[in-house]
Amino acid sequence: MSDALRLGVNIDHVATVRNARGGATPDPVRAALMAAAAGANGITAHLREDRRHITDADIARLSAELSIPLNLEMAATDEMLAIALRHRPHAACIVPEKREERTTEGGLDAARHHNHLAPMVSALGAANIRVSLFIEPDPRQIEAALRLGAPVVELHTGRYAELTGEARAIELRRLADAAALAAKNGIEVHAGHGLTYDNVVPVAAIPQVRELNIGHFLIGEAIFVGLEASVQRMRELMDAAR
Repeated sequence: MSDALRLGVNIDHVATVRNARGGATPDPVRAALMAAAAGANGITAHLREDRRHITDADIARLSAELSIPLNLEMAATDEMLAIALRHRPHAACIVPEKREERTTEGGLDAARHHNHLAPMVSALGAANIRVSLFIEPDPRQIEAALRLGAPVVELHTGRYAELTGEARAIELRRLADAAALAAKNGIEVHAGHGLTYDNVVPVAAIPQVRELNIGHFLIGEAIFVGLEASVQRMRELMDAAR
């Protein structure tokens, strides 16, 4: 595939910094607009059940002010489904969520939770919201996504990011194989979690991957170089990989 690889910038942790002290700054919506100006193709925001970073008001403002697609990360709950249907983001990525975790720790078990997920995938799709399932690079999960009728899967790259040496190479092959299997079955492939300047290129080079969603690293790097520079550098690395 020769299509340019899209970059989705997750602005959750701008909100984390804001919420650490309270008040209105730094503003995640301002960060989203800056990321868009710097070359982001979309903005990702995870509205967690405990509202630890992104809030309902943030989602409302993002929906109103963004000129690029908004990808709402959400748990598979009735509350989050209602919020997604109210705001109608471009996309909704269903992710696993545990209250005690610091960040998403792994992929959704779409195979195990098929019956719970099926009506949510159907409702989101009927509202013209692009549905994505955040899953491990596992054939069983891709087959489950296919049965559910999800048009997109996002492969969890967290394990790849944490490993080194041959173990990382093995995980990269798992990601590549999963991407090929999904694409062969007509599912669009995205990837994300734990990606940095140092590890993004091999994932970006997987030809079936159409979008990377990256947040924590870019926001952290922005402390030192500014958000525009951090997004532009990631964009350069992704483009060079293709």
